[in-house]
Amino acid sequence: MKNYFLFSLSVLLIISCSVKQEQDSDLPQEEEAGFIPSSWIESRVSGSEERLNASEAGQLLLSSINAHGGLNSWFGNGPISFHFDYQPLDGGMRRNSYQTIDQWSVRAVHEVADNRAAKYGWDGANAWQYPDTANVGVNPRFWSTTPFYFVGLPFVLADEGVILETLEPKEYKGVTYDLIIASYESGVGDAPDDFYVIYIHPETKLMGGLRYIVSYPGFFPDGGNSPEKFMEILGHQTIDGITVPTGYNTHWFKDEQPAEHITKIDVTEVFFNPELSDDYFNIPEGAKVQEGL
Repeated sequence: MKNYFLFSLSVLLIISCSVKQEQDSDLPQEEEAGFIPSSWIESRVSGSEERLNASEAGQLLLSSINAHGGLNSWFGNGPISFHFDYQPLDGGMRRNSYQTIDQWSVRAVHEVADNRAAKYGWDGANAWQYPDTANVGVNPRFWSTTPFYFVGLPFVLADEGVILETLEPKEYKGVTYDLIIASYESGVGDAPDDFYVIYIHPETKLMGGLRYIVSYPGFFPDGGNSPEKFMEILGHQTIDGITVPTGYNTHWFKDEQPAEHITKIDVTEVFFNPELSDDYFNIPEGAKVQEGL
């Protein structure tokens, strides 16, 4: 969940994971076919596939990535947009925004659902909010790429710096899922102690759920991490060849089983933006840049 930037799922979820931002700035700049040149995509995909095919866990992850539409389409379709509505069940803070993410470099722009003139995001180096006096209801650095990371699984685990291992299969609601645990190399992202366990259907290879912790130092300045949580994927939708969740139910994970249901999340209005201008992700004039975590 890392791309050099830490994000999380909520104060209630208290989950965060930095997203390891992989930018190929040394590739030829003169190519301009589509949002990302096809030769850049081919190079990144071939590198990822070679790396994943070198281990059993990587091969299992790649089978799930391909079942969800494959890396070529994931990067080739252009930036992804969706409405992510995070609804705590205990009356906690709702996080509801329309967002667009450049999945190539994990830059993000959110529009607050009840006031779409209020925005926040991540430009690859800095978190920001606009206008500078807006109450966007979140910590922009913490939340800007969190929803994307969950919507983007399993694709986002194909980057360098991710350590993959298989775990013993586990049953959930009558299906015995194959399991992979993803952790991170030292120094990768803001919270390299984070991990994710993804549940892969043995036949369809689609994800049915995931578990995670967060060790974001903004929440845990003295070290440590949140309790483990489980997200059940409620369904799937396919847009331009890419399959993503329709929503999630999040539970505490106790005694090796999902426990109390704590959050409901809806993922709607998903589409890709192949014609979007790269400068869409620049910090707007008049925005406030966040200092620190």
